[in-house]
Amino acid sequence: MRCLLLIIISLAAIRPAIAQNEFCGITNTSFRAGESITFKVYYNLGKLFVGAGEAVFNCQLEKLNGKDVYHVTGDGKTFRTYDWFFKVRDKYESYIDTATLLPQRFIRNVDEGGYKIFQNVTFDHIGNTAVSNKATTKTPPCIQDVISAIYYARNINFDKYKPGDKIPFDMFLDDKIYNIYIRYIGKETVETKFGKFRSIKFAPLLIKGTMFEGGEKMTVWVSDDANKVPLRVDSPISVGSIKVDMVAYKNLRYNFTSLISK
Repeated sequence: MRCLLLIIISLAAIRPAIAQNEFCGITNTSFRAGESITFKVYYNLGKLFVGAGEAVFNCQLEKLNGKDVYHVTGDGKTFRTYDWFFKVRDKYESYIDTATLLPQRFIRNVDEGGYKIFQNVTFDHIGNTAVSNKATTKTPPCIQDVISAIYYARNINFDKYKPGDKIPFDMFLDDKIYNIYIRYIGKETVETKFGKFRSIKFAPLLIKGTMFEGGEKMTVWVSDDANKVPLRVDSPISVGSIKVDMVAYKNLRYNFTSLISK
């Protein structure tokens, strides 16, 4: 399930200087407290797609140290019929400043095939540090975590960019700083269980790991409307490929105006 949380970061920009500045101050116009989105993860080996698990993202309005924050949780798990092969029980949390959309706290609590990780991070954006339960790391301005980046990116105005443009940004994970980017591909119609959507299409630069080879081999589609909700993700993995589809949603901020036919 970690793959889902790392790759729905959908951005584009004309040149790096402008792109990085755009990650330092933006107003939330795309989502609201109470929003919930569910994704189903399919695994493909050969010509057969098998439902392997699901991930649910919820957003609530809370207080953290006297400050209004969006408390966003991402819960991912394999279905019980798939647990025998590789059991996953993951939970990611980000407390995001409602004014700046920068993360204040990040919690990662995962169990993937018996491999467990717990990380609790506090961000100091004035002192440019991230303090975890293991280390203190110097961070660049406007650092994001894997959850906050998703919600921040949903507020980017994609209409002013062109296919091939890319936007770099800095992401904090496991006490490391990753300099990554998303390349904007263009606009495309995508068919889902809800019908056909006008969508915005991207290729994120992936972090090389045990599941992914790294590079721009993953494709992401988000709704081409004010919500900018992730609709689909396709990617090859070390064995076979995966597909992630939105299968349920509620309390979106706007109607799905990008849905052109059911």
